[in-house]
Amino acid sequence: MDTQRSGTLLIAWLLPLLALAEPAQPTHQFTLDNGLKVVVREDHRAPVVTSQLWFKVGSADEPPGQSGLSHALEHMLFKGSSKVCAGEAASILENLGASQNAFTDKDVTAYYQTLQPHQLGVAFELMADMMSTARLRAEDFLPERAVIQEERRLRVDDDFNGRAQERLASLAHPASSYGVPIIGWMHDLQRLSAADLRQWYQARYAPGNATLVVVGDVTQNTVKTLAERYFGVLPARPLVESRTPLELAEPGERKIILHQPIAAPRLMMAFNVPSLMTADQRKTVHALRLLNALLAGSNSARLRKRLQFGERVFSATLSDYNALYRGDSLFTLDVEISTQHPISLDDAQTRIWTVLDDIKATPPTRDELERVRTLLIAKQLYDRDAIEQQADRLGSLESIGASWRDLDNEVDELNQVTPEDIQHVAVTYLTRQRLSVAHVLVENRHE
Repeated sequence: MDTQRSGTLLIAWLLPLLALAEPAQPTHQFTLDNGLKVVVREDHRAPVVTSQLWFKVGSADEPPGQSGLSHALEHMLFKGSSKVCAGEAASILENLGASQNAFTDKDVTAYYQTLQPHQLGVAFELMADMMSTARLRAEDFLPERAVIQEERRLRVDDDFNGRAQERLASLAHPASSYGVPIIGWMHDLQRLSAADLRQWYQARYAPGNATLVVVGDVTQNTVKTLAERYFGVLPARPLVESRTPLELAEPGERKIILHQPIAAPRLMMAFNVPSLMTADQRKTVHALRLLNALLAGSNSARLRKRLQFGERVFSATLSDYNALYRGDSLFTLDVEISTQHPISLDDAQTRIWTVLDDIKATPPTRDELERVRTLLIAKQLYDRDAIEQQADRLGSLESIGASWRDLDNEVDELNQVTPEDIQHVAVTYLTRQRLSVAHVLVENRHE
């Protein structure tokens, strides 16, 4: 297939959609007397609403020796509070036909429910009770800790991809707490206690350390009335300041070699780069996002087109850059060596550097930039169709110290990036002094 032609056709197909893009939905914010911030985005296209409660605490905030604390606390909030027994909150929501879940990340812990608008008060009542009167008993934590340890075995210790990513992240953050795994190190999990959880809960689950995001078929007045009824009665508590995880400007080139039971070798490269909150200017972040898409964001992207589909030395090519962190981020490249046209990992790295050096020497063409820009903008517009996606972005922005308004400015800011801006971030950040490398080799069981 002619990937250049297919990319051009895709842009031609998407442009009418971009031109007809809806304006931003009405969005409101207010803060309760106890410090809880509430963001409401109206979306009346379907009779459904999502409620997400975001706490500004994650693995990056945990004291040394207590990794996994935030994730363990997330598990325990479903083990009962003053109004419900263990698992009862989930059962109530499921009986209403609602979907619900929770997650922990480096900077945040979030709980969310999607349900019918007239049921929103039920979600608020359950979450307000869980965030203020969770029992956190030792007899409940001991078996739950075993569940978390088994989760770690399945997702990390016994999963070559999870293990390699964890080791690379640890290597890539020599000065930052972002190198600590969200699920925790196994030896730290073995030492966590219910007393640790209770102390963390009291320190970090204050109303002033949380943001309630509501998106869907609701109005500001309805949400405000319910929020004041269920969350407004919670007492304000002192706040613990969250530090910004900052990385060394040029930590130096680092390398780790892993032997795993995999079918083909993998090369993983991670560059230390700024996030939305640590970049010198916002254009830097959007240029990095576009560079990520230009390298491996589609089948017509440079690394895939040249090394996966052209020279056929890679069987898979991925890149990633997440700007929504309180502290510095990583720009990662991850390739799997083709078993049909095998090359060494050193050779693979040399070929990738050739592609990166091309971008440093010559800016991308206007057509190439417009192709990847259109893809990014289209994804943002498509995400508006899902209220959960909208709430996730709003909650992420608010929780890292940015503003929900940044979501509505994103298209304009992406349109301001030039080919020279992309060349500049490539020259500045894709350097050996910012690089961590993982060589993941096929394990020889006979050694």
